[in-house]
Amino acid sequence: MIAVVVNTLTVLIGSLIGLLFRSRMKQNLQNALITALGLCTAVIAMMNALKTGDILCIIICMAVGTAVGEALHIEAGIEKSGDALKKRFFAGGNNSRFTEGFVTASILFCIGSMTIVGSLEAGLHHDYSIIYAKSTLDLISSMALASAMGFGVMASALFVLIFQGGLTLLASLAGPVLSEAVVTEMTAVGGTILIGLAVNMIGLGKERIRVANMLPAIFLPTVYVPVSNYISSLFR
Repeated sequence: MIAVVVNTLTVLIGSLIGLLFRSRMKQNLQNALITALGLCTAVIAMMNALKTGDILCIIICMAVGTAVGEALHIEAGIEKSGDALKKRFFAGGNNSRFTEGFVTASILFCIGSMTIVGSLEAGLHHDYSIIYAKSTLDLISSMALASAMGFGVMASALFVLIFQGGLTLLASLAGPVLSEAVVTEMTAVGGTILIGLAVNMIGLGKERIRVANMLPAIFLPTVYVPVSNYISSLFR
């Protein structure tokens, strides 16, 4: 868990640095930084998504996972959490983009191959190198996001602690039964979700994609891959 704490601290530190320079940055520069970070997110997302060995896995998991997330109203729940944090700790000041920053940063910092594989390595083998590398990237990303979106990015550190910490603990329990194929497909589905986040950050869509409602899809390869392998074995 020490690596998760370090990751949380890097988000806090990066956010503080970004907030210090926020008042000195013009709006067009802030928007340009978000666009640039969105493009980088898109590249990382596509690299992760292309790791899949079964495109049908992505299609089914995304469809079912999104349906579950929509039914559970996950994004609305995260937004309500962001609003509650804003009212409790960050009332007043220029916080018009607080909830947007909280949701964007929470998803960006918690979804992707480094989060999934890093949590598995930490939980199974006590190897924290991947999460430490991710922490460095999150430090830079949080600086850019906080300078444009404000205190909501800092508040996302709490989500990082809970989500990534929970994933690490879960990995220590369930990791031994997860095959390499399952981890690969979880990474690929996570990459697909990140593409949606990148679209939001760049502002390509007419409406924001409710990316958080897609989060259940990440865990569905743990069911899909064994079932798919079993069905395939019946026709050999």
